[in-house]
Amino acid sequence: MIPGRDKPCPYFHDSRMQPQDYAYLYELEENFWWFVGMREITQALLDRIIPAGSAGRILDAGCGTGGMMSQLERYAADNNVVGIDFSETALRFCVQGQHAELARASVSELPFGDSTFDLVTSFDVLQHVPDQKDAQAIAEFYRVLRPGGFVFIRVAAYQWMRSGHDDAIAVQRRYDLAELTAHLRRAGFTIRKASYANTLLFPVAAIKRLIFTPKGRADAESEVKPWPRSLAWMNGLLSVPLKIEALALNRVDFPFGLSAICIGEKPRSGS
Repeated sequence: MIPGRDKPCPYFHDSRMQPQDYAYLYELEENFWWFVGMREITQALLDRIIPAGSAGRILDAGCGTGGMMSQLERYAADNNVVGIDFSETALRFCVQGQHAELARASVSELPFGDSTFDLVTSFDVLQHVPDQKDAQAIAEFYRVLRPGGFVFIRVAAYQWMRSGHDDAIAVQRRYDLAELTAHLRRAGFTIRKASYANTLLFPVAAIKRLIFTPKGRADAESEVKPWPRSLAWMNGLLSVPLKIEALALNRVDFPFGLSAICIGEKPRSGS
C-alpha cells in the first residue's frame, strides 16, 4: 500500500455506511445493472479522449471496493492505477480484488505530489465530502494532474431528488450539472464534456425515490443490495437503457438524469 497521511481525514468521517454495505458493493459491482451500465458510459466517454494504454498513471479518488480500478487499467500503461479511500473496510476489499497501489486518504487532501497523474477519476464520491470541501477536492485533482491530464467526475444529480438511500449512506449534497462544471472551471479546468446520465430511467427512479423512499425515513436503507431471486430477470433488462445512453453520449448531451458527469482537462500551460 501507499502510505496515507496520519492526521485525521474529513472524507467519510461521519459516514453511516456499514461493513455489510461494502460487502454488498463488492459483491454487486461486477454484474449489477447500474454498475454494468455506468461502466459502459464511462468507457464510451474515456475512449474518446484517452487511447487504451496511453496514460502513464491514473488515480481513482474514492475508489470504494475497487470495481472501477479494474476498468481503468484499460487506459493505464503497465496497469498503473492508484486508489485512495478513507474507509479501511473498502480498502480491504480492494486488496481482495488484487489491487496493490492503495492509500487511506482524503480526496480533499491527496497524499501525492504536484503533476503526478495523467487521469484522475471520482465516481459518486464528491457528494459524500462534508463541510463544503468538495471544491477543495476538485482543486486537489487539478494539482496532482499533469498539464494536459484529464479529470472524470460523476456525482448524484439534483438536491430535490434526495431520498432515504442518500440518508442511509450519508450523502451530503446532490448536484446540478451547471454547479459541477462551475466548480471545475474555478479550479482551472477546461470542460471537455458535461452531461447528465441515467436519463431514460429517470421518471421511474424519481417516482420510486420521492414517493416510496423519501428522505427523513427512520428506516432508510441503502439501495445497493442483492435482489430477491424472483427479480433477477430485471437485472439485464435495466442495464439496456444505460448501454443505449453510452452509445448516444458520444454525440449528444442529456438535459437531465440521475447522474451528472463532467470531464475536465488541465491546460498544458498550467502548472
